[in-house]
Amino acid sequence: MTWVVGGLVAVGVAGAAAAGYLGLVTGALPLDLGAGRRTRPLGPRSVDSAAPRETVFEVIAQPYLGRATRAMREKVAVLERGSDMVLAAHRTPVAGGRLTATTVETVRFTRPERVDFRLVRGPVPAVTEWFELTEHGPGTRLEYTGALGTDLWALGQWWGSVIAPRWEAGVASSLAAVKQEAERRSHR
Repeated sequence: MTWVVGGLVAVGVAGAAAAGYLGLVTGALPLDLGAGRRTRPLGPRSVDSAAPRETVFEVIAQPYLGRATRAMREKVAVLERGSDMVLAAHRTPVAGGRLTATTVETVRFTRPERVDFRLVRGPVPAVTEWFELTEHGPGTRLEYTGALGTDLWALGQWWGSVIAPRWEAGVASSLAAVKQEAERRSHR
């Protein structure tokens, strides 16, 4: 009889661990313990666009401040809007598209040179990141920089090493999409 109870406890612990992991990955179970905080850099990454800086800025800002395309509405939902800042939920497919991670971030706009993001809820307790737009030759250089913070010392550092490459891959995809759309608009 004790082996049955022990087996049930093991199954319960394994189930709780799996649920906790899924909660962290998808952002549904945010943990911000404030103990053993470790911070690691994100980026820098940059992309040069042949489009003018104002056009690149408009492409970045449109899903937040303007009318988002259907594709962007599936990825970004504005929860609250102010004159120069929004609170937005960002949905990203993870685990090969089997799950969706939802992060909630504030997004602040300084036209036309900067867009700042600050994580409110997600798979890690702290992320600050920004896009800087500078005139570069006949076009624009869009540079991404940020920092990702995790708790719980070495365990958090390990978790950050799992999350950061995926986070940066998502940013790289966004940079490429911004470049493509800004250049498309500027050639119309």
